[in-house]
Amino acid sequence: MALTTNPETERRATYAVLSSLFLSIFTAFTLRLQRKQAKFELQPFDLALLGLATFRLGRLAAFDKVTDWLREPFTETKLDESGAGKTVVPEGQGARRAIGELISCPICAGTWIASALVYGLEIAPRPTRVFLAIMGATGLGEILNSAAEALQWTGEAARKQSGS
Repeated sequence: MALTTNPETERRATYAVLSSLFLSIFTAFTLRLQRKQAKFELQPFDLALLGLATFRLGRLAAFDKVTDWLREPFTETKLDESGAGKTVVPEGQGARRAIGELISCPICAGTWIASALVYGLEIAPRPTRVFLAIMGATGLGEILNSAAEALQWTGEAARKQSGS
């Protein structure tokens, strides 16, 4: 007799396993700090780099073509309802859908990415800071590019509306 599972139950179980994994790693990280009698200090510049790098890496995981191979088993790319572009949506049921939901959302993926980067700052600070600098600069560049595009589109729309 085959055991069948409800896809919703499987999806929730996947979330529970991933959350438990996160909490276990966090606990091990905290215990390691206590054993070393070390104090984890996050400087303001580190926090800024973490924010920018997490922004960039979350978008990389969720949207960029270079990570299509990673998302492909769990998501599909569809035309956006507005017709302005494409969007990534989770696919399937159960665990497959849960993973698709996590990697198609830049904020969700960013939570896990930020955790890994913070752990990296403690475990291997030098290479992590180099990586943070690269991804932070790229994230800032992406924000500035988006702002410039938005200003350009707004200006073009205003010129069209005024008849120029």
